[in-house]
Amino acid sequence: MKDALRIVGNILFVCALFTILFSYAMFQGGFVSWFLFFSFLPIFLYLIGFLIYPIKRWKVSRRFSHHIIEAGDSINATIEVKRSFPFPLYYCIIEEVIPQSLMKVDNRNDKYQYMHHPDKIYVERSIKRVTFPIFKRGFQLPYSITNVPRGEHRLKKIRIRTSDIFGFVKKEHVFAVSDEIIAYPSSHALKMSERFSKYEQGSVSSTGHHLTNTNVAVGVREYAPGDRFSWIDWKQTARKNSVMTKEFEQEKSTDILLIHDSCQIEGLNPLAFEATIEICLSLMETFQNQDSKVGLLSIGKKTVYFPSDQSKANKLPVNHYLTRLTPGGERTFSMNLKEEIKRIDKGDFVIIITTHLDDFLKQTIRRFTLRTKQASVICIQSEALISDEEQQLIQQLRYSNIPVQLLTEKELMKAPIEVSIG
Repeated sequence: MKDALRIVGNILFVCALFTILFSYAMFQGGFVSWFLFFSFLPIFLYLIGFLIYPIKRWKVSRRFSHHIIEAGDSINATIEVKRSFPFPLYYCIIEEVIPQSLMKVDNRNDKYQYMHHPDKIYVERSIKRVTFPIFKRGFQLPYSITNVPRGEHRLKKIRIRTSDIFGFVKKEHVFAVSDEIIAYPSSHALKMSERFSKYEQGSVSSTGHHLTNTNVAVGVREYAPGDRFSWIDWKQTARKNSVMTKEFEQEKSTDILLIHDSCQIEGLNPLAFEATIEICLSLMETFQNQDSKVGLLSIGKKTVYFPSDQSKANKLPVNHYLTRLTPGGERTFSMNLKEEIKRIDKGDFVIIITTHLDDFLKQTIRRFTLRTKQASVICIQSEALISDEEQQLIQQLRYSNIPVQLLTEKELMKAPIEVSIG
């Protein structure tokens, strides 16, 4: 409707201008008045041609250097415009219609300096370029989007404005050009203070990366190529007159379950929530690189479970989920977590990642200790936004031998991030 009114208004304006000049020449007469009228004729013909020239028939496309990136990266794009008839145009303003999901920036670790004022990460992105096509049949305009935030970003429209050289007639059209950018959560290097692993005959934690416990021998066997010289049992070798080596107990891989708080609460800090996602992904990658089995239980609007038996090479399901994850749900994390206790197998290590602690959550975590070997909590929040009540709850959990680590902007801006889970 607006486009139709704009076209009618432009036609009326051009016709009125022509009528005024023609009337002036007719009533005034003389060389000057008719000279002005005929001098305006080429302009009038150009304006008529400009009015009927259909810019909506242009072929507009968009190309990205990458469609899948990591949050915080930059991406290069090119808008390409092709037209079949090279009608002379003085200028064109090409504007990318930016979706709301891109109206914030991700500076990796540096963004956490605004954790106390998360509104500072929101910006008004505007991508406009001016080109002078004249008689060109096609032209390209490159641009870049920096510090792309986590999420799936759909760019659907490109707006093109143009006008005649005098600015009498203006045209505008919005082209439907749909493309998608997927920005996976960024993963951080972590400095782990302890690695969860247990031996079958004891409960001593191990911080090594060995798959064989060379301290607990459970038997002897004949020597096999590849056995270490230090493994030879000399007493059994002399007794049986054959080279015998010690057989060691295999280290039992630990099943670790990460529980992520994806629930919506009043006053939720968006930067703290982003940090929980990045720490969750970083922990999964760290544990998988240590050959530990790690699963993920996300509790929010929906409860989603990724089992620990999935291969570390198949990260796409978890990455896709964490990319789209937003806080939601009407119930609190504490209430949902209480109902999910039955999902936790006995013997699992549980790491709860949240931005908020309350008394009901403290009681629920204590129940975990009756079903699991160990439960620990990672609470992520700005130092200035941690209430006295939460500080007391953290101390109470620690007094109950439940490890709690508080990650604030100070810890999150370090590289690597130090994480203590035991």
